[in-house]
Amino acid sequence: MAKKRNGRQDAIREIVREKDVRTQRMLVDELKASGFDCTQATVSRDIADMGLRKLPEGVYVLAEDLHLQRMVSELVVEVARADNLVLVKAQPGTASGIAAAIDAAELPDVLGSLAGNDTILVIARTAEDGERLENMIGKLRSVRK
Repeated sequence: MAKKRNGRQDAIREIVREKDVRTQRMLVDELKASGFDCTQATVSRDIADMGLRKLPEGVYVLAEDLHLQRMVSELVVEVARADNLVLVKAQPGTASGIAAAIDAAELPDVLGSLAGNDTILVIARTAEDGERLENMIGKLRSVRK
């Protein structure tokens, strides 16, 4: 049972990071599309267990990504990608803090990051992982307080 729950919660992490999930029903539908047979009550328990938060915009975010979301939405000005390398441009003097938040989020696709004054280079495992990371940062950028 725990193994099934852990797999489902891993899928929830991936779905929430990649899509704008606004309702539990939407999350149930996404899980079903990924091959998980679950009810809204099960998803509700998973949300509580995982500490998911709903932002004022109505989008679910992982608790571990909340700090990253706040920093990205307030300080990142541009994101660009070349294969597995993601370049993040930020307000002057804020790059090291954003890089630390990226590292603290322990994103599975990220190998590490390097920061200067206003630029962060994030190294993803693969070009596909880089694209996912670019999309995720773009999504977090668009969420404003």
